Amino acid sequence: MVLAIAGAFVAPAVGKSLDGIRARTEIAGFAGYFRAAREQAVLRGEPQEVRLDPQARTLAILAPGTKGVRSTRNFQYLERIEADPPDNTSVLFQPQGFSTGGTFRILAPGNRRYVVNIDVFTGRVSTRFADS
Repeated sequence: MVLAIAGAFVAPAVGKSLDGIRARTEIAGFAGYFRAAREQAVLRGEPQEVRLDPQARTLAILAPGTKGVRSTRNFQYLERIEADPPDNTSVLFQPQGFSTGGTFRILAPGNRRYVVNIDVFTGRVSTRFADS
């Protein structure tokens, strides 16, 4: 009986903890996708564009001037991804490392909110947990 009562308290805490880990993993993957595009721009010596499809919750890397998609990544675990401002759904990385910049607000399960920011001058990608 004691074990059943302890299990009733521990199981929800473990579930919430796993959701938090999964959310942080997805946010790290989201930010990492932008970092990879910046790295490709520098290594290839050609611009790389990352385009967000907010409804499908996907990111795609494209070479500007072509219709070819180099890679895509889906973030279905994340509940909502919004560009800020809403019409700024792409970021262009230049071979010198700088970018057009961007801010993305993300809602993960458990009402966890994150902000991913791409700096214009350095192309640096940062993430932070946002207050509700």
